[in-house]
This record gives sequence, structure tokens and C-alpha cells, in this order.
Amino acid sequence: MEEKKMITLTLENGTKEEVELLLSFKFNDNNKEYVIYTKNETDENGNVTIYVSNITRVGEEITLNTISDDNEWSRIKDLLRELSKNE
Repeated sequence: MEEKKMITLTLENGTKEEVELLLSFKFNDNNKEYVIYTKNETDENGNVTIYVSNITRVGEEITLNTISDDNEWSRIKDLLRELSKNE
């Protein structure tokens, strides 16, 4: 069984939260990096909630950014659909 990769996020209020990293990837054409992670929460249907963020690196510091561009979201959803077909 594959070992879970855990990362620690520092939230805006300064608290830290450990989450499971599911996938990290980069779109070469816009040079942006992304992470997909989960807090292993489930919704009312029993589905695990996942989160997607754009990341910015400054030295060792990594900042998670909200994705607000519709084109970026469309590309990410396409990538996730492709990955789910291969499983």
C-alpha cells in the first residue's frame, strides 16, 4: 500500500493544519504549479472532499492561492477527468 504524503498548511490566521497531498502538477505554458489535497472530510453522500490550489514559492515558503480564472478551472477539471479514467 502506498504511504500517504502529509503536508502542513499554515492558514491565514496562523494556525497549522495537516492535510494529505494527493497530487501536485504544473502547467508549463503558464508556469503555474498546483496541488490537490484533502482533509479526509466526507460530504453527505460519503464522497471525500478535495481542494485544489495554485501555489507560489518564495524560498522555502509555499503559499496556497485561490484559483479564480475560469480557464484555469476548466483545464484542471479536464486533467482530473483524464486521471480518473486511468484508474
